[in-house]
Formats: sequence, C-alpha cells, structure tokens
Amino acid sequence: MRGTRGQERAITGNRQTSWAFADAYGAEHVEHSAALRWARDRAQEAGLRPVSDGTGAALRLLAAAVDAKAVAEIGTGTGVSGLHLLHGMRPDGVLTTVDTEPECQQIARQAFRAAGFASNRARFIPGRALDVLPRLADGGYDLVFCDGDRTECLEYLGESLRLLRPGGLVCFEGVFADGRTVDTSAQPAEVLRLRELLRTVRDSTVLLPSLLPVGDGLLCAVKRET
Repeated sequence: MRGTRGQERAITGNRQTSWAFADAYGAEHVEHSAALRWARDRAQEAGLRPVSDGTGAALRLLAAAVDAKAVAEIGTGTGVSGLHLLHGMRPDGVLTTVDTEPECQQIARQAFRAAGFASNRARFIPGRALDVLPRLADGGYDLVFCDGDRTECLEYLGESLRLLRPGGLVCFEGVFADGRTVDTSAQPAEVLRLRELLRTVRDSTVLLPSLLPVGDGLLCAVKRET
C-alpha cells in the first residue's frame, strides 16, 4: 500500500509539473512580449486576472487554426487576451471587444498600439455584453472568446451560437473556477452556472467540445456544420 500511495503522489506531482510547464511553454518567445508584459502589469495594478501564458498560446493557436478574420471578445481587460487573439488572426482580421470598463479598454488600446497593430484591427465597444452582443451580426464571426461575468455564461453561449459561422469556435475562460467547479462542497451561484455550462456544451448536438487544462480551464467548442 505504501508503494501504491507513493506512486500515486509521484504521478500527481509529475502531472502538476507537466501542466505548469505546458502553461508556461513558449511564453518568453511570444511576439510582442514587451506589450504583453506591459498589459499584464496594468492588469495587476487594476486588480484584474488576465489569461495565463498557456491560455494565451491556446487562443493564438485556435485563432490561427480557424483562419480567423472576425473575432468577438467578451471582457477586454487590459488587452492581454486580445493581443494573443490578434497575433493568431489573419493580418486583415478585426477583433471586436466588449467591456463594461472604458478605462481598461483605453489601456488595451495602448497595448495593441505598442504591439504594432493598426487601430483598425480592433473595435472597442463599451457596455454590458448582453446589451452589446444582440447588435452584432448573425453568423459573422469565426471565434467568440468569453471572459466576462460567469453568472451570464449560458447567455453568452446562446449569443455565441448565433454569432458564429458553421465551423467557428466558442471559448470560455476560467471554467475551473480555481478548482471550485469540481469541489463537492456548497458553491456560489457563479460556480453552479459554470457547471451547467459544462453540461450544456458537452451534451449539445450542435457543438463539438474540448476542455483544455490551461490556466484556469479553457472550454472550447466548434459549431458543427449544418
């Protein structure tokens, strides 16, 4: 029994080390790394939690994989996730990013400019996501990235399905909720909503999902061709 427990601890430790390595992989070699570091510093000063390096790398990869020309982002923050998305998008692609804090969007605008992206590569819309998203075009987006109010995640999913073209991607950041999503103890409403989101995406007949163990959990799903 002792040997078994020791082996289990070693496996768990190796897995955690591997996850940490994967999450930091390539971070020092990311293009526009100076702008990313600046945006991260501004996020820390503002008390915000930007996406991890691993999540950012996944977003770059996914944007490139779908050859994204139009991306919608819920939760601009200070521009960390937006920089990753822009780096993966086509050179003529446009990021539409929504946030309730215009001050943060101004910081993101500076970060994009510092990274060398032209001003017409991003469209900043201040406001609550559920007020803004209905005004965006049906089927006009290749990727929708959701990093907003967790209690609204199911509504974001509904809007994303409308916004995405067939074959497009929807991604939700933070679905692990620092481990609370799988914690069996009583949890707040936002965690219960995340659990419902995970079940809904998994059981959907119009989505092909995957849950990536990067950062605080990145739930991704492709909208199937109809």
